[in-house]
Amino acid sequence: MQTLLTLSTLFLSLCLTSPAVPILAAQSKPQDLVQSSCVHARYPRLCLRTLSNYPGPANTPLDLARAAVRVSLAHTLKASKFLKTLSRSGTSTMSKRQRSALRDCNEQISDSVEQLRRSLNELRHLRSETFRWQMSNAQTWVSAALTDGDTCLDGFDGNVRADVKRRVTDSARVTSNALFMINRLGQGGTGKPKRKPKPLSAPSVKN
Repeated sequence: MQTLLTLSTLFLSLCLTSPAVPILAAQSKPQDLVQSSCVHARYPRLCLRTLSNYPGPANTPLDLARAAVRVSLAHTLKASKFLKTLSRSGTSTMSKRQRSALRDCNEQISDSVEQLRRSLNELRHLRSETFRWQMSNAQTWVSAALTDGDTCLDGFDGNVRADVKRRVTDSARVTSNALFMINRLGQGGTGKPKRKPKPLSAPSVKN
């Protein structure tokens, strides 16, 4: 009996002095918003790489959606600039079919830039009374930008230059992640923290 009591006392002592408290503290620590969001994106590693060091706020899903669209716009602008330069001076070794596809691709990526700009502008001026309509606009425009990239590559009929494919694919991937962030914002319906969301009302979003 004395032995059982001693063992019980020892077990209780170990429980009280074990590293259980640090473990509970780690579990209760708030999860990083970028990591918890990017883990479900289509390209999670790219998402983390482009948003983790983004020089701007990332405190809410709205911040992340705006940042993701800015990243997408920056990458697409680079792709557009590259395609324009290539169209002016790098077509001498291309076939007639490739030159035609490049011209079309140039136009499509330029359209992508415009669509992303429109989406970013919409996200900058959200209003609670028109939130769902504005989110639908942003989703439509980013989705159209993504489609433009696919159409661009399809136009080469499998005979696309490696440098063109690399630039357009990079743009498409960050745009896909941007669309995910916008969809996530629309589904969560919050641009700033709220204690208790109201499922049937549009969220209040700061300008």
